[in-house]
Amino acid sequence: MAADRKAKSTKLFVLDTNVLMHDPTSMYRFEEHDICLPMVTLEELDGHKKGMSEVARNARQASRFLDEIVSGKETQIGDGVSLEVPSKGMAHGYLFLQTQATKIELPADLPVGKADNQILTVVMQLAQQQPEREVVLVSKDINMRIKARALGLAAEDYFNDQVLEDTDLLYTGVREIDQGFWEKNGKDMKSWQEGGRAFYQLHGPDCGGLLLNQMIWQEGEKPFLAMVKSIDGKTAVLESIKDYSHPKNAIWGITARNREQNFAINLLMNPDIDFVTLLGQAGTGKTLLTLASALMMTLEEKRYTEIIMTRVTVPVGEDIGFLPGTEEEKMAPWMGALEDNLDVLNQTDGESGEWGRAATRDLIRSRIKVKSLNFMRGRTFLNKFLIIDEAQNLTPKQMKTLITRAGPGTKVVCLGNIAQIDTPYLTEGSSGLTYVVDRFKGWGHSGHITLQRGERSRLADHAAEVL
Repeated sequence: MAADRKAKSTKLFVLDTNVLMHDPTSMYRFEEHDICLPMVTLEELDGHKKGMSEVARNARQASRFLDEIVSGKETQIGDGVSLEVPSKGMAHGYLFLQTQATKIELPADLPVGKADNQILTVVMQLAQQQPEREVVLVSKDINMRIKARALGLAAEDYFNDQVLEDTDLLYTGVREIDQGFWEKNGKDMKSWQEGGRAFYQLHGPDCGGLLLNQMIWQEGEKPFLAMVKSIDGKTAVLESIKDYSHPKNAIWGITARNREQNFAINLLMNPDIDFVTLLGQAGTGKTLLTLASALMMTLEEKRYTEIIMTRVTVPVGEDIGFLPGTEEEKMAPWMGALEDNLDVLNQTDGESGEWGRAATRDLIRSRIKVKSLNFMRGRTFLNKFLIIDEAQNLTPKQMKTLITRAGPGTKVVCLGNIAQIDTPYLTEGSSGLTYVVDRFKGWGHSGHITLQRGERSRLADHAAEVL
């Protein structure tokens, strides 16, 4: 069987341990190609399976998948075990396990005992045994790939976890239109007023390319700002949005300082939208706008019973060790951003309006709960406003765990900057935040805005540009 499989068209991928620990389903992601696992990979999986970390969970899951594939097929291991049945048709290749010791000698500078080097010897031996076929090492470790290439071996990163190859293509939530758009799609336009909002029904070739809850804008003496309300084939309905840049519409004393902030507040204050993602550099106002909207909808409109704020506790510098106290007290050092924004919202000057002066810090404190991500599993939040800060540090799996906590009446808001990822092995393309922005676009109850302009201070804006 192995001889039949050595077709030139299919490749043989040798998987490094970190690929399996990053994505346990990676064995099923190589379509018609074959995969090989060196014995040292199984040893390393065994060494990492203890503990409650994401890596340990993935190691255990990978071992379970391997057991499922190999179980009852012991006699076929030498010729390869088909992946078609265990992968439910996703993969059509074969899995090979290293069954013999390698006889390849590495350069003297590479110590034989190191696991990485043992994997390299397996790749070299397979490349020699099957010269007519492409043998490729797949690893998340950059240095491992460099070593492989230095030895003349083919090596690749594992890309299957990437939501997008280029994050510049990530959905921004906004679209600029021009006069040409109206000429192509506005010939039979209908417009009407309802509930204080203007609606425009358009029909044309560009309407199919719009997404639900996408923000549309056009520059002009009187700028046109609207949101896509519904799409049916080549027909779309646009709804004018509320102008939160005007002081009379201020939320908790905060007004929108630019177009994207105005769009963001419209999504945050819309009760029909259950899930909002805000992306943006430091100082674009993500946390401030979200907290202001949350306080308004919780304390004034009584739409939610409380605000729950959580963030990923990945330190930028050295970790500060164990912290004493309750869950809230342990999370306090991570919640500096919350404190800073509450200081702004609690200002008692004239700009804050009547509610700002009346709302005491104690009242706000009683409605904001700070929770750790570690204790989220199994919970259900009813009528809560859940804010996930620094969401770029979450994996897609962790993001799913959090968002599925939402019960009836709960709104979830994810904030983050994909240029500031602190979690090892996560990249801009594989971050959980990128994942949800891409998967939720076009759903009728979700919205996304990429905030462009920093509004923190001229110093912060200049630093973001030049440093």
